[in-house]
Amino acid sequence: MRGVREVMTHCPYCALQCPTRLRSDDEEVEVSPGSLSDGRPGALCRKGWTAPELLRTPDRLLQPLLRGADGELVPTDWDRALDFMAHRLRDLRTEHGSDVVGVLGGGGLTNEKAYLLGKFARIALGTSRIDYNGRFCMSAAAAAGNAAFGLDRGLPFPVTDLEDAQVVLLAGANPASTMPPLLRHLERAQLVVIDPRRTATARRAALHLQPAPGTDLALLQGMLHVAVVEGLVKREYVRERTVGFQGAWQQASAWWPERAEQVTGVPAAEQRAAVRLLAEAERSYVLSGRGIEQHTRGTDTAAALINLSLALGLPGREGGGYGCLTGQGNGQGGREHGQKADQLPGYRPLSDPVARAHVARVWGVPVESLPGPGPSACELLGMLGAPGGPRALLVFGSNPVVSAPHTNHVRERLAALDLLVVADFVLSETAALADVVLPVTQWAEEEGTLTNLEGRVLRRRRLLRPPGQARSDLDVLSGVAARLGQPAERFPTVPRLVFDELRAASRGGRADYSGIDYERLDAGEVLHWPCPTAGHPGTPRLFLERFAHPDGRARFAEVDHCDPAEIPDEDYPLHATTGRLLLHYQSGAQTRRISELAASAPNPFVEIHPDTAHALGLSDGELADIDSANGHVVARVRLDRGIRPDTVFVPFHFPGRGTANLLTGNALDPVSGMPQFKSVAVRVTAHGAAGETA
Repeated sequence: MRGVREVMTHCPYCALQCPTRLRSDDEEVEVSPGSLSDGRPGALCRKGWTAPELLRTPDRLLQPLLRGADGELVPTDWDRALDFMAHRLRDLRTEHGSDVVGVLGGGGLTNEKAYLLGKFARIALGTSRIDYNGRFCMSAAAAAGNAAFGLDRGLPFPVTDLEDAQVVLLAGANPASTMPPLLRHLERAQLVVIDPRRTATARRAALHLQPAPGTDLALLQGMLHVAVVEGLVKREYVRERTVGFQGAWQQASAWWPERAEQVTGVPAAEQRAAVRLLAEAERSYVLSGRGIEQHTRGTDTAAALINLSLALGLPGREGGGYGCLTGQGNGQGGREHGQKADQLPGYRPLSDPVARAHVARVWGVPVESLPGPGPSACELLGMLGAPGGPRALLVFGSNPVVSAPHTNHVRERLAALDLLVVADFVLSETAALADVVLPVTQWAEEEGTLTNLEGRVLRRRRLLRPPGQARSDLDVLSGVAARLGQPAERFPTVPRLVFDELRAASRGGRADYSGIDYERLDAGEVLHWPCPTAGHPGTPRLFLERFAHPDGRARFAEVDHCDPAEIPDEDYPLHATTGRLLLHYQSGAQTRRISELAASAPNPFVEIHPDTAHALGLSDGELADIDSANGHVVARVRLDRGIRPDTVFVPFHFPGRGTANLLTGNALDPVSGMPQFKSVAVRVTAHGAAGETA
């Protein structure tokens, strides 16, 4: 017995990163809410309350696995697994060059892991082909935010500021299911929700706008038109703090509300009511989510939402603002420090010569040795095994067989590889296909930092020792790098040392962490980036005096609506949209292993309006076939009068024939590389009616 241990850490799920207290007596791990930054009691959702069960999941990976000559994964030791991996990587690089290896990271990795993974890819492997699953999350909003404000941070203000809001517009966001504790900060506000479904969040709303999937941009243009025509634009703010209004208005001027209604289905009266609510309140906020971003025009749609916010004078002031609800636990930090295909640590552009020189100095390598920008995550997956594409892929913290679009194609590309390596704590659907599977630590077994949706850097603290032979991802990267000829000191395994190097690499960048250290975090300081010096208090509120462009002004964007990549037709007459459930998280690899959550939401389903189901001869609870031009899904019918009659909803947490992303295609936003998850043309029929077998 080692006695009772207790640590303060954070929930392993969404980017709200609720504080938690973990307590262990060697037999059980107990969890309870910690305190918020202002000392008030925190809260947890059901996922957070049940998270400790995952630490004892019976199918936990306890030693490395290597695929044998018979095609089966068999246990092995670390030396053999890493030796095999390094040998294959060396051979492939010798034959095909450094870009023969691809790397796919994850938005759940700590800052230290994300940083070292990017460094490993660019130095130890020398590849440009690294990206991460955050590309599926908020890359469109990030691209729009950088263009508009010169800087992207999910919320440029503390989440507690929302508690004083009078009106909050939630565009394509359903926090009642995706991050329930956020609702505590929205209790006083009137909510305006844009969503084709009457979600748990929409049921709380004062006003619910239900556009057809893929038409949000037209709706937002109509709303900007209302703001201008009704004299609700904050002219002084626009004149003093922005540029480009006339160009944005020229595009929106053609979208009078009645025209927007014809395209979106949202009544013109509701468009006007929504804009008036936002404009007439003293304290209004606009928040975006995946619903408006996960489209082939996701960046433009996020930009249109920013246009509306700027016209109403919201960003960069006390008592109002625009922000994006980051999804994954470290989606913010994960993209800031080198996992993205086009970025170096500190949110520095990889194509910037000054940024390259700074990071090369920190890493101690010639600047010319750093590869240039590579393909986005979906492009990377589509290139696997193809001529000129990667012949090997290393996956850390991601499960693309479930989470990536066009699942059938992803499986085909993974099967075409010469080497697939997956680091995970369970045999996920992707790990099950790998040649090498590496068992790594979970959240309560490691130290590190994460950055939440408001840009606050948080400490993750270890409660337990890893079971079996599980190792930290830092150990894995260091071990492989050494076998590839890298100096041991270049890839440290101690999180504190990695973070200190990250601080130096980020110094002077957009996301400057150089003034943040473990000592300040452990002393309880509340630190938001940028924090450029040891004595700096951090920056909880961005843009109060100026935006991050050289002239200090925000930019309106000239955008216009066009049809999504897939629109319903005679063969596929319905819109399908995908998304999350309250009881599951991302690909479900974690939550499907927690008994309470799995029992409450065990199977995939298709949500459909009763009138639509009746017209199709479908009954509640029966199996249905959902088909698109990309693939086929089987799920049970769930009737819901809150969804549009022309739309069905399929959650994406489930594997096998219920994998929602079997339906989605490979169409991408040309700016951000965001896939089109939210608008797919489908048909729904009784299961087996078209010849499918049960």
